[in-house]
Amino acid sequence: MNRLLGFRARADGSARRAPFAFAALGVAFFAFAPAARAYPEFQAQIAKGAGRPVNCALCHANPDGPDGASYGQIGRLNPEEMERLNRARKAIEPGAEVNSPILNEFGNELVRSLGMRRLLELKLNPAALPDAIDPKSDMDRDGIPDAEELRDATHPLKKEDGRPWRLFTHNVRKNLWTIFLAAVATAAGLYGLAQLLQGFARAARAAHGEEDSSDRE
Repeated sequence: MNRLLGFRARADGSARRAPFAFAALGVAFFAFAPAARAYPEFQAQIAKGAGRPVNCALCHANPDGPDGASYGQIGRLNPEEMERLNRARKAIEPGAEVNSPILNEFGNELVRSLGMRRLLELKLNPAALPDAIDPKSDMDRDGIPDAEELRDATHPLKKEDGRPWRLFTHNVRKNLWTIFLAAVATAAGLYGLAQLLQGFARAARAAHGEEDSSDRE
């Protein structure tokens, strides 16, 4: 009987300790889980070069970076997305097709064109990242190369985000023929309006002259 009571006591104690054990396991999991491989060195360098604060949205799907449980962050990925993330992490050399769910299109292009090995090397010298990018790459086609957008801390995927003068000159060149046609049409319209007003003036003078002649008669 005493043995049975002792067994029940131990069982009750184990049941009471179980929630604490699971909580401890959860804390240990999150404490020792592998890092999401964020690259704050690049963010700090871009902010320093541009002279203003920037977030992680230049390369990541979530502006707050990959850590967390929101959209585009590690804690919210499903198994298929985790598989895509791991494939991207294994893209050591350039040329691999990657589609990491924690990166945006530009971030995935960096991994594809440079490879993870080169990106890890650039963490030691983050100022060299723009020079490592293809100087002709312009993913948003706003006329400003992606390398310059990184230096300026403007978004390489948003064509409305860039140095105002560069955007203006690019849009002028891009729409030069349309601007020319609009200028010709405007000039022709003004010329036609001037001729019309002159015609009205001549008609008015002619009518006034006829009235004067009638009065003299």
